[in-house]
Amino acid sequence: MASQRGLVRLAIGLLVATAVYNVFEGAIAIYSGLAADSITLVAFGADSYLEVLAAGAVLWRLSFKDEEAGERAEARALRFIGATFLILAAAVVFQSALSLYGREGADESLAGIILLTASLVLMPVLSLAKLWTAARVQMPALAAEARETIACSYLSLTALAGLLAVAIAGWWWIDAIAALLLVPWLVREGLEALRGEACYDGSNPCFCRQCLYGLRNCPTFASQRPAELPS
Repeated sequence: MASQRGLVRLAIGLLVATAVYNVFEGAIAIYSGLAADSITLVAFGADSYLEVLAAGAVLWRLSFKDEEAGERAEARALRFIGATFLILAAAVVFQSALSLYGREGADESLAGIILLTASLVLMPVLSLAKLWTAARVQMPALAAEARETIACSYLSLTALAGLLAVAIAGWWWIDAIAALLLVPWLVREGLEALRGEACYDGSNPCFCRQCLYGLRNCPTFASQRPAELPS
C-alpha cells in the first residue's frame, strides 16, 4: 500500500491537475462563448475559475500544520467562493433575461462542444481519483472538493445539451434556457459555502460500493476503524 506521505503528494497532485485543467478550460470556454455570443459557455468558463479557487482553498488548508488554523482558513476561502457563486448566478439570470427579451440567441460553437465533451470524460475520472485518495488518507476537505467537481459535471452536460441544440436545431432561445438551468446549482453551492455547509469536517471519507465510491456518506463506515476501510 502506498505510504501516507505518498498519498498526500498524490492528493496535492490531483488538486493541482484540477486547477491547471480548469484554468485552460475556463479560458477556452469564455473565448468560445464570447465568439459565439453564448451565455452558457461564458458562465461555464466562469465556473471553471471558481473550481480553481475551490482547489486552491483545499491546497491552502493542507499547507497549515495546525488543524484548527487550517479549518479557519478553509472557512474564509469557502465564504469568498460562495459569494462569487451567487454573483455569477445573478449575472447569468440578468444576461439570459436580456437575451430572451431581445430575441438574441447564440451561434454554433464547435470548440465549445469539443471542450464540454472532454470535460464530461475527464472530470468524473479525476473526481473518483480524488475520492479514492481522500478515503485512504482520511482527508474530508479533499473528498468535499471532489464532490464539487462531480457536481460540476452537471454543468458540462447541461451546457453541452444547449450547444448541441443550437448546432442541430438552430433554436435561438435554447442557449439562454440552458444557462438558466445552471442557476439553481450555482445558488445552492453558493449558499452552502456561505453557511459553511460545504465543509465536510468530522466526516469519514470512504470509497466502497455502499457509499457509491465516495459520492455519499457510507452507511457501514460508522462502525469501522480507519484500518478497516473497505477497498
